[in-house]
Amino acid sequence: AGKQRRSVSVAMQSALFLAVQHGGHMERGGRRRSEAEEAEKGRMKRTIIKDWKTRLSYFLQNSSNSNKRKSKKAGKHRNYFRPSPEEAQLWSEAFDELLANKYGLAAFRAFLKSEFCEENIEFWLACEDFKKTKSPQKLTSKAKKIYNDFIEKEAPKEINIDFQTKNMIAQNIQEATHTCFSAAQKRVYSLMENNSYPRFLESEFYQELCKKTPITRAAQGT
Repeated sequence: AGKQRRSVSVAMQSALFLAVQHGGHMERGGRRRSEAEEAEKGRMKRTIIKDWKTRLSYFLQNSSNSNKRKSKKAGKHRNYFRPSPEEAQLWSEAFDELLANKYGLAAFRAFLKSEFCEENIEFWLACEDFKKTKSPQKLTSKAKKIYNDFIEKEAPKEINIDFQTKNMIAQNIQEATHTCFSAAQKRVYSLMENNSYPRFLESEFYQELCKKTPITRAAQGT
């Protein structure tokens, strides 16, 4: 009986040892998987932000070049630098705050490009430029270009507006005025404000801009 009890005791100790050892393996394996998952998330985040910076750099460079051409006679050159976290946080207060900031506008364009709907902001910007046009001849030519680029069926950057608005624009551009695209511009503005803008504020890149530590010095733009 004593031998049997010792045998049972030894067996129980062996089983307990194996269970603890196995549990340790499971814990270490779980920890390794968790660390691997976190590392993968970190890599994905860095890739997303790197992609953002590439697109943002492109839009900032184009904006800078455009302003250099416009101000060449005056000899003015302007670079757009990364905003402070406080400045970036202001963009969340109103959509207009974002659009009025050159860096914010470029960042928003980069975001829309990542969502494959950059035609919305490009149309809005084209309308803003159109409304500032003074020459009647240029007004007509710009109106036709905007119509061909954004409005007509299967246009290369066709925006999502209703058929009735498209027809109205087609009639109005025959004798172009500064209000030709007003209804369509308001529609696109509303789409961006209610859909893309909230997603932009939740994006990894915008959250990084609001942090005290910058992403990299390269993200300051040129």
